[in-house]
Formats: sequence, C-alpha cells, structure tokens
Amino acid sequence: MVPSRRFANHAGAKEAPAESLAYEHEMGQNPVLRGWSMVVAGALVSNSGFLQKHFWKNAKFDEAKNVPELDKEASVLNPTVIPLAHPSDSQNAPGVEPELFPPQAADLPGRYYSAADYHALYNSGDVTPLQVAETLLGLIRLPSKYADAWRWVKEDAVLASARASAERWAAGKPKGLLDGVPFGVKDDVDAKGYVTTVGMKVDKTLPFFNKVAAESEWSVAKLEEGGAVLLGKLHMHEVGMDTTGCNPYNGTPTNWFNKSYYPGGSSSGPASTLGAGIVPIAVGTDAGGSVRVPAAFNGVYGLKTSHNRLSTRNSSMCITGPMAATASDLTLAYRTMAAPNPSDPVGSLFAPSIPPTPDTKKYIGICAPWLEAATQPVRDAIAPLITHLETLGYETVPISLPNLRVGQFAHAATCLAEGVVDARARVAGTDRHYLSPLNSPNRLLLSVGSQTPASEYIRYGQVRAALMRHLAHLYERYPGMIVLSPTSPVPGWPKTEGDEAYGFSDGNMSMYNMTYVWVANTSGCPAVTAPVGYVEPARGEGELPVGVMGMAEWGGEEGCLEFARVVEGYVRDVLPGGRRRAGEWADVLGAVREGMGSGDETGK
Repeated sequence: MVPSRRFANHAGAKEAPAESLAYEHEMGQNPVLRGWSMVVAGALVSNSGFLQKHFWKNAKFDEAKNVPELDKEASVLNPTVIPLAHPSDSQNAPGVEPELFPPQAADLPGRYYSAADYHALYNSGDVTPLQVAETLLGLIRLPSKYADAWRWVKEDAVLASARASAERWAAGKPKGLLDGVPFGVKDDVDAKGYVTTVGMKVDKTLPFFNKVAAESEWSVAKLEEGGAVLLGKLHMHEVGMDTTGCNPYNGTPTNWFNKSYYPGGSSSGPASTLGAGIVPIAVGTDAGGSVRVPAAFNGVYGLKTSHNRLSTRNSSMCITGPMAATASDLTLAYRTMAAPNPSDPVGSLFAPSIPPTPDTKKYIGICAPWLEAATQPVRDAIAPLITHLETLGYETVPISLPNLRVGQFAHAATCLAEGVVDARARVAGTDRHYLSPLNSPNRLLLSVGSQTPASEYIRYGQVRAALMRHLAHLYERYPGMIVLSPTSPVPGWPKTEGDEAYGFSDGNMSMYNMTYVWVANTSGCPAVTAPVGYVEPARGEGELPVGVMGMAEWGGEEGCLEFARVVEGYVRDVLPGGRRRAGEWADVLGAVREGMGSGDETGK
C-alpha cells in the first residue's frame, strides 16, 4: 500500500460545523431570456450598472456574507494542492505501454474504437495512419454532417503528421500506442499553428484573433510527441460561459444520441465528435463541468484533473483535461498528458498519481440530500450501480458536504469574475469595449459578473476553504474514497426552437445543470464522468445517456480512472443492453477498409 501522501498548499483537515452541512435544493429565480428579449437584455444590462447590480443580487451572489461560520476561515483563492513525490513513486508510477491497453472484444455491444484498435491495424499493415487521416478529413469537412463539431482544420498539417506516422510504422519504429491515433483539441487550448478563438466570432480588427500559437499547450504537445495526429480545433460554447454548447455565431455541434438535445458545454465539439466515433481522444477544459457535462450528455468519458496538474491557467477554477470514447483511452490520454513539464514551476512538482492497490479499502461516499436533487430518471440510472459496487466490496459511507447551496453561488460568481478578466485582456491595447466581441448572453453574464467586489471574492475564498478542509477531513477518515454523484441532475438539455439564432440565458437551468460538478472545480479535486445508463427522452428520437461522477482526493486521478473502468465493466456486464452507440455513429475504420471517404458512411 502506498504510504500516506504529503501535500504542498494543503488547507488542512477540519470538519465543517453542523449548521453548514444541511442541504435542500431549490431552483433559482433568474429571468429566462431568449430571442429578441435576449438581445435587448444583453444590450441594456451591459450598459447599465444599476441593472448589473440588480441581476447580481438576484442571482444570490451576495449570499456568502450571510454565513457567520465562515468568518474565521482563512480564505483560499486558488485550490492548487500538490501531492509531493514519495520514494516509492518511481516503482509504482503507471505506464503507457501497449500491453496495458488491449483492444475490447470485437463483438462487444456498443463498441467504440480505441487507440488499441488503431495500433493493431497499423501494426498489421492493413491500414496506415495516412489512410485514416484522409478518410477523417472527408468526414469532418463540409458538406459532411460531422463537420459541425470542428472549428479549424489545417489539412496540410494533418496529412504531414499522418504521413510521418505512416513512415515510422513502415520502418518498424512507431513511437508507441498513440502513434497515428487521431485526436482533436477544444478551441480554448493552444495548438501550434492555430489561432485560439475560444468559440468567438472572429474579428480580425482585434489583435487577439491574429495570434497564431507558436507552441502547443503541454497536454497537446505530449500527445503529438507520442505520434498522435492532431485533426484540428473543436467548437465550444462561446468563452466557455454555459453548459449547453449553443453557439449562435459559429454553430452548435450535434448530440448524435438525440438531435433534439444540446451536446452540452462548454466542450461541445470534443464531446460531439467523440460520441459520433470520429476520434477516440480529445482535449477539453473544465471550469464548471465543461469536460464532464458534455461527456455525460454524449455517452463518453471525461476527466477533470487536480487543479493545475496538466497546465497552469489564469483561473482558480479551470483546468485542461482529457476526454475519450473509452475508459482505457481516457487513462492513456491522461497518463501521456500528465508527464511533468519541467518549465512549469507548479505542474512539475506534482507526484505521479498512483493506482490503488488490490488490497486498498474501497469507499464510496454518498451525500444523500445532494443526490436527491437529481431528476428521478437520473437517480434510477445510478441506483443499480451503487448496488453493484457494494457487491464488488465497496463500502458505501454517508457523508455531508458544507455550504452546498452558497458554494454554488460562489463558484458561479468566481467564474464570471474571472471571465471578465479574460474578456478585458482580449481587447487590451485597443479602444474596444471588453463586451463588444461577445454574443448577447455573454454580454449579460459578464457585465453582471463585473459587479463582484473584492470583499465578496475574498468571502468566496472562505467558502472554498471550508469545503477543502471538510473534504480533507473526509479523505483522512476514508482514505481513497470516491465521492459518487450524478454528473448532471438531468439526462440532457432539450433544445428550444429559435435559440440558436441569438443564444439564450437560463441561469436557473445552468445552475441546476452544475449541481454536482462545481465541487471539484472549487476544491481543486479530480473528478471523472462515465456513462452509467440510458433513459427515454422527453422529445426527439434516441435514448439519452446518463453520466455518473466520481471525485477523489487531490492527486487521485488514478483512483478516478479506476472508478471509470469499474463503471465501464458494470455497463458492459450488468446493464441490460450494455453500452449504446449514437444512432449515426461513424464507422471510421470500416470506411478506411472499404476505401470510403465521402462522409456518409455510418455504422449501427
């Protein structure tokens, strides 16, 4: 068993007072705006300090000051807790060798292609990375229906990367399991040669939209160093400020499980293209569930890492994290991306995440009142998994979490305040107003966020501190515990006709959708989502996937990944019907074998 871990920046373990642990969910009272009312409201609020303050208070962003037990908390403004290396880490650190990631059974229901499938075909010589890239380019360029997930694609660069991989395979010198495997990157993550446009409408008069990335962000660079082929940048909810993926300027990717529902956000493009089977791996970001919510809505996997584990971003909430079609590829992508960056003074200090040993006591923590906030279909999908985990030897322990209601307000207001900082930076050195490049919903949201005073921001840090210390107390009591919850309380967000013309604002539903995910962002803990079941839709055709989330202690990514693999086994072996694929899942390798590339080939 790995000895107790030591941490830098640990807030200390302290049980929260009993009065902070009560929780009863209630919906917000924010106005729902869509159509021309959204356009008008965006214009009015963004130009009126009075209206901004009104909406700020109406959203209950001032609630934290009314919690007296927070008064003596030492505020924590950044949740980067760094697990420090132990001498045994070098022997226990997990690898990325091909034998650790075998292909799934060929006759497995709902089977998605994985890196192991590409590797096996390249190794046999039946298929080359260049053939795969040529087929995929046909599938992701217009007029292909799958093109709506892709923001920017540099075909010459894709073909050059694929050709180099094919040459390595031909010479018998592949770099490893990822060599020739295609992947995509969300539009707010730097990739060399691309402009990072964060889902915004391009305005060439602003220098921001003319900055070509000289280098890829570390996570992307590590995948490319392993030989993976970057297909391009993927669509996202504009500046990541909601959880639907609706983007009125650039278009909204399709949820291939049910086209009457949004793909989720803000990593909408990565989740859509993974759900469709186009790529096995993608890189996303997550400040309020932006990796996990869309992964859940599209029936795939996503990992929110420990804060600043993979890259240091200008945010106390947002991280870069992997998304994948299988639990195996999520693990492969994470381990590849998590190689320490020697030039990063924070990330380079993280000890490797060590997988739990077979003799490790397994705990599942459940906060019952919190879980009850989910809709009945979601609870019904998760309940059999909990029973299954108990048959595998997991001990279910009841837990409580502090300030769940106030904490969510603090999380949302912090994200908006940080979004204001980013928006101002995008127009720095120009005479443009910081809100002018944004769509109407984001003009409203960020103008409201601009009203957060420094005193409230410090108070939000006290909310964060109480949460982190209570979690540390729980993890001391139950080492290795996974806090289990739904990923989203709903099985999907249905579309409303006309919303994609101007965007819309439904703060009540947005907050509800983030009921569970925000805790990991505020605390800095890692959390994973995995598909756990499927429910009938309220509209449209196609069952809706349900995601289950597991949150671990700081540095516990491998515990999260083990949980994802266990859930994957439950879906495979126990869930009636097993895993499902999206109705118009693209059989990429089948298309390659048959020499197809028109973009119309799908498999069921």
